[in-house]
Amino acid sequence: MTQIFRYKILDDLLEDLAEELDVPASRYEAAERAYKSVGAWLERPESALRVLKPRTYVQGSFALGTATKPVTDEDDYDVDAVCELQHSKASVTQQQLKDSLGEELRLYARAQSMNEEPERRNRCWMLPYADEAQFHLDVLPSLPDAATAQILYEQRGLTNPWGGSALAITDERHPEFRVISPRWLRSNPKGYAAWFRSRMAVVFDQRRRMLAERARAKVEDIPEYKVKTPLQAAIQILKRHRDIWALDQADRKPISIILTTLGARAYQQETSVAAALFRLLQDMDKYIERRGAATWIANPSDPLENFADRWILEPDREVAFHEWLERAKSDFRTAASYSDRAQLIAVLSGGLGERAVRVAAGKRVATPGLLVTISRSLKQLFNAPHREKPAWPEALANKVSIADARVEQKGFRPKKFTSDGGPLPKNCSLTFIAQTDVQHPYRVYWQIVNTGADATRANGLRGQFEEGIIERGTLTRKEGTEYAGTHSIECFIVKDGLLVARSQPFIVNIK
Repeated sequence: MTQIFRYKILDDLLEDLAEELDVPASRYEAAERAYKSVGAWLERPESALRVLKPRTYVQGSFALGTATKPVTDEDDYDVDAVCELQHSKASVTQQQLKDSLGEELRLYARAQSMNEEPERRNRCWMLPYADEAQFHLDVLPSLPDAATAQILYEQRGLTNPWGGSALAITDERHPEFRVISPRWLRSNPKGYAAWFRSRMAVVFDQRRRMLAERARAKVEDIPEYKVKTPLQAAIQILKRHRDIWALDQADRKPISIILTTLGARAYQQETSVAAALFRLLQDMDKYIERRGAATWIANPSDPLENFADRWILEPDREVAFHEWLERAKSDFRTAASYSDRAQLIAVLSGGLGERAVRVAAGKRVATPGLLVTISRSLKQLFNAPHREKPAWPEALANKVSIADARVEQKGFRPKKFTSDGGPLPKNCSLTFIAQTDVQHPYRVYWQIVNTGADATRANGLRGQFEEGIIERGTLTRKEGTEYAGTHSIECFIVKDGLLVARSQPFIVNIK
């Protein structure tokens, strides 16, 4: 097995793993509805805060696209939001600001028939949603503070292109929490998100345009959370590896903002998840500074803030970070050395959790030598004597996938169906749509392989390559459910006489 092919196996599995770790679109949409609903409540005519022109927006991993599913089903998603109020530190205390927001959130919880009141935390208010929602919303009270931040930067000879969105935030541990004071803690979630996006701008914009073209939509109509870059995926994988590493030592767990910041600094616009992951592992610790006796990881949106400030008082946290990083390097280097998919899955399961890796491994049905577990009917497909082998030399540097499949029964609307799902009835029409990152010009081929007594009796066994038509940039294939059995369809992209992309088989069961 060539090194390129081995790398492709790892990259595909890591990409599928990031997809498995990612927050489902339904969760993103629920979180968006939640914070927008809170924002609308605070802006309603009866709101005591309406005069302060509240602005509510999401921050943290949900804003960055690096949120991951909880390690266990019992854990909640933690959605962080900011409530920015147009007030002045000269006329309000942190306590007054926080209490006024808390009162409105209590009214909101009652109006929404929530089971619990908002919970007061050190910096924010936590809104607990019903168990089935599986998330809670942390709302942070804040004031605009760009002018004060700018003065501080100038006094120290610093510049900060992201400083225009700086905030002053509440914290009950602050010694001046209950008195009028110019000294509040600072934060800049919008500035940090803008910086993070700048670190992946080239790849992000390319992928967003590609999604827009496929959907025949405007670029701005594609929600940002639907665009996933290799940087975001690599950070999600590293966060999960960190979570598993720290299961029995939670107090030593490196914090996400450090992983995210160092990872984003190391990223060099790699276009594959594996390349991005190994870049981050190789270079992220190069962006840890020494300033005198202190270890320093600067907040890119506030150069006066040190994300590693706790390392100074708790040096074991720094030791723990480097221990975790070395373990991650070792685990992924070992994984990259395996050409056998089963061995690769076993190695990754140890560092990333067996459940997530196994689910990710099942997202694609690999070629026969790479299968993890397959049924007898699938083995018949892959070993079918009428299944032709590709005639083109392989140079699998690109991707193609069957992104959508619909079944239409006469008199009914088309319905989506998934690979290797429940059996479909006979005499239906099928439509498959593939997506690829290969640039024109290229040729598309489809391979349909069927099995079963029906097709055999009717002399309808297929396994040859059939050239497809590209209409307005869309790769579409129409088929029918004529024969009972288990069948597969694959899409192949050929460019300059080379097979540059091949989809995983899409399995169709017909009863």
